[in-house]
Amino acid sequence: MFESCSDPSALHGLGWLLCYLTTGKQIMFYGSFGIVLILLAVTAPVALIFGFGGALAARSSAAPLRLLGRGYIAMVRGVPDIIFFLFVPIAMDQGLEYLKSRAVCSDPGPAWTGNEFHVCAAAKIPLGTAPQFYHEAYGFALAVVAFSIVYGAFAANVLFGAMQAVPRAQLETAEAYGMTRAQVNRRVLIPQMWAYAIPGLSNLWMILIKATPLLFLLGIEDIVYWARELGATKSSIYAYPHPDWRLYYFLVLLVFYLVMTKLSEIVLARINRRLAFGQATAAGEALRKADA
Repeated sequence: MFESCSDPSALHGLGWLLCYLTTGKQIMFYGSFGIVLILLAVTAPVALIFGFGGALAARSSAAPLRLLGRGYIAMVRGVPDIIFFLFVPIAMDQGLEYLKSRAVCSDPGPAWTGNEFHVCAAAKIPLGTAPQFYHEAYGFALAVVAFSIVYGAFAANVLFGAMQAVPRAQLETAEAYGMTRAQVNRRVLIPQMWAYAIPGLSNLWMILIKATPLLFLLGIEDIVYWARELGATKSSIYAYPHPDWRLYYFLVLLVFYLVMTKLSEIVLARINRRLAFGQATAAGEALRKADA
């Protein structure tokens, strides 16, 4: 904050607005946009790994592994996202603290008493004496896991369909040349399936962008939290009183998400065009006709 902003009551007009926009809470609001971008940057590859594993498991020749992969895809896709977003962090947190309590607590006792969950102070994750940053990072990590499990199931369904779309004749030709199943997957199936998977993964990326406001429900101070907190009516007891400005804050969020989706469309269209070139797909056929 500028030195001239030390007395908000003496400010007026543009000076008041400039000082208001540079308060500590406003800076945290600006930083929360970075939280959303970090969530996307971390969750997207992790969810893709979950999806890749689920798709390969669903195609496995081993029945238990195949049932596990298809069960993961069906169960997570069939349950409302909000249930997983609320259940996974709570279940993981309590599960980790329970396991830790068995190792570090002198007299662990029952962790669950009725509806209450209690462990000794040494079993808390992170410890109560840990800096606030560790608590925030731990909550963010749990959120990443929840997002990755949910969207990994959708990615697994897309990748499974893309693998099924690869012409069987190509796989049989590779097998005829003496390739093992692993070699066929690595050299033929996986490189070919991306052309079929990108459209579905593009839609999934857009859905993931729109789902980031659910961080608010997990107790993380994201852009939705600060928009509601800062935009709400502030009376004269606050340093910078103002009427209800939530509309303006949420308009900022609207512009942010529209810009994100537009940039994503441009990048994904280029990726799709590059992967479709020379492929026997609708997109590849359109490229051949355009070049003819």
